[in-house]
Amino acid sequence: MKVLVTGGMGYIGSHTCLALLDAGFQPVIFDNLSNASKAVLTQINKISGVTPAFVEGDIRNTALVRQTLEHYGCEAVIHFAALKAVGESTVEPLNYYDNNVSGTLSLLQAMDSAGVRRIVFSSSATVYGEPDYIPIDEHHPLRATNPYGWSKVMVEQVLADLCQADSRWQATALRYFNPVGAHESGELGENPLGTPNNLMPYVAQVAVGKRSLLSVFGNDYPTADGTGVRDYIHVMDLASGHVMALKARLEGYFACNLGTGQGYSVTQLIETFRQVSGKAIPCEFVERRPGDVPCSYANSELAQQVLGWQAHKDLTAMVTDVWHWQLNYPMGI
Repeated sequence: MKVLVTGGMGYIGSHTCLALLDAGFQPVIFDNLSNASKAVLTQINKISGVTPAFVEGDIRNTALVRQTLEHYGCEAVIHFAALKAVGESTVEPLNYYDNNVSGTLSLLQAMDSAGVRRIVFSSSATVYGEPDYIPIDEHHPLRATNPYGWSKVMVEQVLADLCQADSRWQATALRYFNPVGAHESGELGENPLGTPNNLMPYVAQVAVGKRSLLSVFGNDYPTADGTGVRDYIHVMDLASGHVMALKARLEGYFACNLGTGQGYSVTQLIETFRQVSGKAIPCEFVERRPGDVPCSYANSELAQQVLGWQAHKDLTAMVTDVWHWQLNYPMGI
């Protein structure tokens, strides 16, 4: 089966392309390269021996998306293409709603015109906002605390309504927690353009000497050590979840969490990185970021029951794979 992967040059998208290839699918990458590099294709080939088809374009270009779907004979879409920085979304909400919400509407219109009505959507645990209880399950109310999170809530609602209105559609929203790690080969990992928005690549860049200091956003949260607690999930475990969602052949709309069920603080992650890398990793504490919550980790039992999926890699494996990748490509690719 050929699968269109929007945002497939990005961090999670590129690792999912590897998982798709390993499972016998043929990914077709559609990406505007706003936060990715064409060099990703070379890295995918190094690992898999295959260079996926690639179309450079924006998901808001409905005609190009439709043309791509039809030209390659795609039967499903995995949708990653989105802006994803929580803090930035509070400053630039219009950009986030335009790209993430309007862009998805454009994608869905193109899919409908091409007769492709199966989609796996990259959602996020940010849809839950500040949680009422831990671990968070799918019954928790959806109430994001930032525009990024609300953009995911809005798209989920669109998908649910679409599946309710038209039984030909099937949509799975995967609400994943905090993706980290890299491919175990060390040939592919998170490769942000400019300053990383996520913690792990920033820690790795400090450890390798690319950056001098790590800023930790907040040490006064109501947690054991004052730093935020998150459910970190290895990117290859996450990638396998998308493959399982395609294989499940569900009907209608389905949403589930992808996480490990284990919360680790920012301090714990940094200390694990120090142990694995043998580097000091100097830190400073700064003010909290707008929209961040103190603690968030998943109940992923539904994914195991319905998709047959569960996470396997622990925090040490996540950090080890990131460090391997960072040592191989200290300046990125």
